[in-house]
Amino acid sequence: MAARAFRDDFVWGTASSAYQIEGAVDVDGKGPSIWDVFVQEEGRIHENRDATVACEFYTRYKDDIRLMKECGMKAYRFSLNWTRILPEGIGRVNEKGIEFYNNVIDELIKNDIEPYITLFHWEFPYALHKKGGWLNDDVVDWFAEYAALVADRFSDRVNKFITINEPQCFIGLGYLKGCNAPGLSCLNADLFQMAHNALKAHGKAVQAIRAHAKQPVEVGFAPTGQISFPETLKPEDIEATRKHLFSCPEGLGNWTWNLAWWMDPVLLGKYPEDGMRMYEKYLPNFTPEDMKLISQPLDFLGQNIYNGEMIRAGKDKPWEIITKCAGFPKTSMNWPVAYECLYWGPKFISERYNHIPIYITENGMACHDTISLDGKVHDPNRIDFLARYLMRLKDAVADGVDVRGYFQWAFTDNFEWAEGYNERFGLVYVDFPTQKRIVKDSAAWYRHVIETNGKEL
Repeated sequence: MAARAFRDDFVWGTASSAYQIEGAVDVDGKGPSIWDVFVQEEGRIHENRDATVACEFYTRYKDDIRLMKECGMKAYRFSLNWTRILPEGIGRVNEKGIEFYNNVIDELIKNDIEPYITLFHWEFPYALHKKGGWLNDDVVDWFAEYAALVADRFSDRVNKFITINEPQCFIGLGYLKGCNAPGLSCLNADLFQMAHNALKAHGKAVQAIRAHAKQPVEVGFAPTGQISFPETLKPEDIEATRKHLFSCPEGLGNWTWNLAWWMDPVLLGKYPEDGMRMYEKYLPNFTPEDMKLISQPLDFLGQNIYNGEMIRAGKDKPWEIITKCAGFPKTSMNWPVAYECLYWGPKFISERYNHIPIYITENGMACHDTISLDGKVHDPNRIDFLARYLMRLKDAVADGVDVRGYFQWAFTDNFEWAEGYNERFGLVYVDFPTQKRIVKDSAAWYRHVIETNGKEL
């Protein structure tokens, strides 16, 4: 193994999404998204909470960005709310929304924090949902219109753009399982059409951003997925793990939750063979023109990584998933703590996808954070989690994986989708009744990591 060090220009940052932090869901001309409607349904969100206020980032953005600077952040990945910019999803532009995001961008630059814009982090316009949403083939052009506007208005100061965040989740949780907005359980044929349209929309957005950019820009894509890691370093375990990671689920109950179905078309120009075989009777017609559009050249891959499964070579099958031992460490969301995935995930992904530059666009831990008697928030478990994951990411870099940056999720506690305010991922504690911010111990630890470029973890 080579000397363990991150590159000198490694990007250290944090991340958020618009709907989870902004609040102000119906002010200054913003239109409704599917989430604005979904949260009104009784029982959809934990404790029937909503994001009407959230973290009040819409009015507190200057203070929060100043706090980011104090915490040492060099970059901030944030999403735009599509309906704040285009209230009906297409057509009429809301200049108040444009003004807000211009102000956020300017404030970030003023504080020496580089903006990374995500176009879509699940804030789908309700007006377009009523026209069929992702099932309507026109969504490809709708999204491209939005992407072109974003590039027109913001690319003079922003040169890092991510098209779509976690299609596995917004299709799988929103349209298959129905636990996220818009709360549907659709036919399999419709789901595969939606997924294909989402990937086509990504491709056309890449074209639109490049065509309308005011300066040279870099464009990426940010999928997620559970990472597989081997039980041992035996070649047979490593190969079994690689096969498992890029396999498609055999059952249709959770088919969206995989890497290859979403990443192979974008980065290799074709859907994976096992998925094509297993899902054949539900698939739409994939034309060569579709695949060319989906596989537009990208400058980087964003990868959201939280947890994974341990794999060994099977005795009579390609692999075995190893059952977790009693008391296996978990986050407050009951996600397993599996720090090996931040080594094996980037390594396997880099090897499969022609060594494309990678950013870890999300990684973090939900904890049962509370304010202690001293008025502070002590979160040693989050510090330990981040340290272990980053150590393994550093090992991946040392082994030649081209990792360009790391974005911790999230800067502040926020509205955690269907979990409401029950889960806290932030480096900064938010007391939601008062909106008071308290910098957690993990934020101070992460600042030191940034200052030493990861040399001291």
